[in-house]
Amino acid sequence: YDPDPQVHQQRRELLRRQFELENERRTFDAEIQRLAGDGLKSLDQKISQLESSTQGNERPEFGWHSGIEPRDSAVKWVQVDLGRTVKLDRVAIVGCHDTFNNIGAGFGFPVRFRVELSDDATFGGESRVLLDRTNADVPNPGVEPQVISADGAAGRYVRVTATRLSPRQNDFIFALGELQAFDEQGSNVALNAAVTSLDSIEAPVRWARKNLTDGYHYGMGRSDEAKQQLATMRRERESLVANALVPERRARRAKVEAELTDIDARLKQLPAPSLVYSAATQFKPQGNFKPTGGEPREIRLLRRGNVVMPDEVVEPGSLAAMPTLADHFELSGDGNEGERRAALANWLTDVRNPLTWRTIVNRVWLYHFGRGLVDTPNDFGRMGQMPTHPELLDWMAVEFRDGEQSLKQLHRLICNSATYRQSSADRDECSSVDADNRWLWRMNRRRLDAESIRDAVLLVSGSLDTKMYGPGFQDFVIEKPEHSPHYQYHLHDPTDPRTHRRSIYRFIVRSQQQPFMTTLDCADPSMQVEKRNETVTPLQSLAMLNNKFMVAMAERFAGRLAAEATELDEQVRLGLRQTMSRPASDAEVREFTEFARQHGLPNACRVMLNLNEFVFVD
Repeated sequence: YDPDPQVHQQRRELLRRQFELENERRTFDAEIQRLAGDGLKSLDQKISQLESSTQGNERPEFGWHSGIEPRDSAVKWVQVDLGRTVKLDRVAIVGCHDTFNNIGAGFGFPVRFRVELSDDATFGGESRVLLDRTNADVPNPGVEPQVISADGAAGRYVRVTATRLSPRQNDFIFALGELQAFDEQGSNVALNAAVTSLDSIEAPVRWARKNLTDGYHYGMGRSDEAKQQLATMRRERESLVANALVPERRARRAKVEAELTDIDARLKQLPAPSLVYSAATQFKPQGNFKPTGGEPREIRLLRRGNVVMPDEVVEPGSLAAMPTLADHFELSGDGNEGERRAALANWLTDVRNPLTWRTIVNRVWLYHFGRGLVDTPNDFGRMGQMPTHPELLDWMAVEFRDGEQSLKQLHRLICNSATYRQSSADRDECSSVDADNRWLWRMNRRRLDAESIRDAVLLVSGSLDTKMYGPGFQDFVIEKPEHSPHYQYHLHDPTDPRTHRRSIYRFIVRSQQQPFMTTLDCADPSMQVEKRNETVTPLQSLAMLNNKFMVAMAERFAGRLAAEATELDEQVRLGLRQTMSRPASDAEVREFTEFARQHGLPNACRVMLNLNEFVFVD
């Protein structure tokens, strides 16, 4: 959207005119297609093929991939049905290019093979061998097309048979990126032809039988000859189009094209619009996801919750439990979806709605104290818990609502309170009455969450990258992306500086969580979590001491201390100051210095990163 109303109006007018002109251009195109006939249609198809081949070499359709075999002596074949018997000038086969794990060009190209032509789909009768490379190993050609002369031989089926398969890591395969068959006029008659094979790994879009004849292979479009041919075809098309129209229509078409070019230039000169994410009612249908045009679907009451027993229509409304607010929305006759959404938003933010302000205040209290005044922050209803301090909750809700609804002011109010500034030290006379500290007679002891622990470790080790924005990082290695990807966290290098950004930028795989972070009670990303679990387990201690990330950061921490202080005791004192956020006592320094002399400074740093004062907010 455009923040400036004048720019918005200007863009709207230009887009409206552009839409009208594009409709007129489509009318011209239909008229030209009708007048020019099949000649233009054939030429457009050839131009489309050449354009796709000169636009680059990175597309996801890798090619065709056979089944996997434990031995290279297994025989595999793939063949193309040209649809009819055709006299061929030449056949071309091209190897695959796989970007996974830097495999590169020539992936799966057979070590020994032959190319045959026949009118028999089973190749059991008469067939002609166009190329035989079964007697000696063939060097891998990469993605360079292997052109095979057919010398005018006629046939319907072209078959490539691999008699020695290409090696992978521990097995063998046969794969091709493209098969082309050119007739005597130079047309690729194999384009989009049906493909059959002994077997196939169908993993669209990368691997599929149809990829073998889709007109694309890695490395296309690099020849000047193809570009010159494309330019010639475009000139031929312009001539054909010009001759199809009478002079008056030709002049009008040129005027439409010129005005469209001018509108496009004027649109580019406008300030870039701002981006907003919103629910759309107009979009391209995808399966069962179909646009509604803003018309809400009918909702009926289901008797006993049974979807096959609908009852009366339910009108849009809200909770009847709020005595200060109406439980039905005042809508116009049509009550479109936008109006209903606006009514719900107004109901939620109404100053008379106590639920909104209480919920917000309770959430902020939860983030500061580890527990809300209502200990079920997602449920303020009958199934939820009662507030421990109802008067305090109501007072803060009113302060927040009437105080410009400023979260910053709410944070300041809580953090400056005597309750928040209490010590977490225990008192027997209080703990005997309120062991859970529900009445907040001390500050709650809290362990840092998983993300904060990771970021704190990076910070004290001197490795934290504080760069903001941009794409996230992946702390795993993906294996077998062509099938079902495996996310291997143990293969990740913890010293990779690209992964030393704050945890908020970590790429999260919902189906396979990061083991180290999960051990530290990192929330399940596939669920809504209103508050974090907080546990203390032996497994957490083992992970904090022995995980590859912790060991690597301890070594970095030791290197940082060695660079900032020369004497071992000063290095230890500095390390304890940074991990405990307080000056270390002489006894602590002596104990850690002796440990560092016996086991090395990196191991001493591992212990520092496991101190309760580092992991807990106490």
